[in-house]
Amino acid sequence: MPSPCQIPDLLAVVVAGTAGSGKSTLGRAIAETLRAPLVDLDSVTTPLLDALPEEVLGAHWLTSPHAPAIRAGRYAALRATAADALATAGRVVVVAPFTAELSGGTEWDALVAALAPAEPHVVHVDGDPAVLASRRSSRGASRDAHRPDTAPVAPSIPVTTVDAELSTAQQLARVLPSLGIRRQIDAGAEIFTREFDAVLFDLDGTLVDSTASVVRSWRRFAEHFGVSMKALHANHGQPARTLVGLLLPAERHTEALAHVTELEVTDAVGLAPVRGAAVFFASVPAERRAIVTSGSVPIATARLEAAGYERPAVFVTVDDVENGKPHPEPFLTAAMRLGVAPGRCLVVEDAPAGIVAARAAGCAVLALTGTTTEEELSADLVVDGLDAVRLEVAASGALRLVPA
Repeated sequence: MPSPCQIPDLLAVVVAGTAGSGKSTLGRAIAETLRAPLVDLDSVTTPLLDALPEEVLGAHWLTSPHAPAIRAGRYAALRATAADALATAGRVVVVAPFTAELSGGTEWDALVAALAPAEPHVVHVDGDPAVLASRRSSRGASRDAHRPDTAPVAPSIPVTTVDAELSTAQQLARVLPSLGIRRQIDAGAEIFTREFDAVLFDLDGTLVDSTASVVRSWRRFAEHFGVSMKALHANHGQPARTLVGLLLPAERHTEALAHVTELEVTDAVGLAPVRGAAVFFASVPAERRAIVTSGSVPIATARLEAAGYERPAVFVTVDDVENGKPHPEPFLTAAMRLGVAPGRCLVVEDAPAGIVAARAAGCAVLALTGTTTEEELSADLVVDGLDAVRLEVAASGALRLVPA
C-alpha cells in the first residue's frame, strides 16, 4: 500500500466502464489503496430508483420514457456527492458507466467542473463484449434484464485503459503508476553495485503488456477443450507445450498446440510496451541484449511486431530448447549465443517460472510487477515499471543498473 506522502494532496479518480466490466470492484480497490471516499453511481442512486413503482415511471427506470431525465438526475447526484467528498477528504474515487462523458462534450465538462480544482484521471475498464455479457448474466442483478444493449465506447478524452480480463491486482498494478503512485526503490540494493555484460529479457509481461491477451487466448482455449483455467493461472510463464501436457491427453497435443497458437497470434493486436520497457530495451546495445521467451516463434514475433519492437539477433524461443522455463536452459542458451558468462547477465522477468530459471542459470534478476503478486517475485530487485531504473556504461565498459 502506498504511503500517504506518495498520494497527491488533491486527487480525483474516475472509473468508467460498461456493466459487467468490473469497474465497481476496481474502483473499490483503488479507493481502499488510496484511502479515499468511494462514490459509486449505483450506491448513490439505484436504491431510490428501485423503490419507485414502475407505474410512476411508465416502465423500469432504465427503459422508462423518462430515461434521459433519470440519467441526468442520477449523474447530477453523483457529481454533487463526489464534489462534497473531494472537498472534505481531498481525494475521491468515482465509479459509473460514464458512457456520455467518455465522448467529451457537455457531460464531460460538467464532471470536470464538479471535480475542480482536481483534474480527473479517468480509468476505462474495457474487454471482450462476450465476457462482459456473460458476467452480467451470471451476477443476477435484476436491472440487467432491463438494460439496453449499448455499443462499445471509444473514448475521445485521455484515459488509462485496463482490460477486464485482468485480475483486480493486475489492474491496480497498471493504474497506480499512471496516477504517479510508484513502488519505492531500494537505492542500496546489491544489484546496483554489480556490472553486467548483457541483458536477457523475457517477453510477455516484461517487454510487451500482453497479459490480458494471454489470459483471453487461454480462456478461449479452455472453453474450446473443456479444461480448467485454474491450472493455467498456476503455471504462468511456462511453455504452451507444458500446459497442454498437463491438461490434455497425448493424442490431442498437436491439435491443441496448433489451436492455441492460432488464438494467440490472432489476438496479438494493439499490444503496448510495458511501462518504460521500450526505452530501457533500446538503451541496451544491440549486441548485448537478447529476448528469452516461453512462446513459440509465431506468437513471440506477432507480439513483438504489435508492440513496435525490432527482433534482436539473439531470440531464444521455446522452439530452441529441450527444456523450457523454469529450467535454466533458455537463459544459458541466450548467454552462450551472446558469448557472455551467465553470471554476468541481468535477466528482466515478470513470472516466477522465469525467475527460477534465471537464478538456476546464475543470472541476476530484475523483476516487474503486473502479472503475479509481489510476494512471488523472488528477485534481486522488484520494480513497477522499467522507467524506475536505467542502464549506464561503467568505466570498465560493462553495464550497470541505476535508479532512474
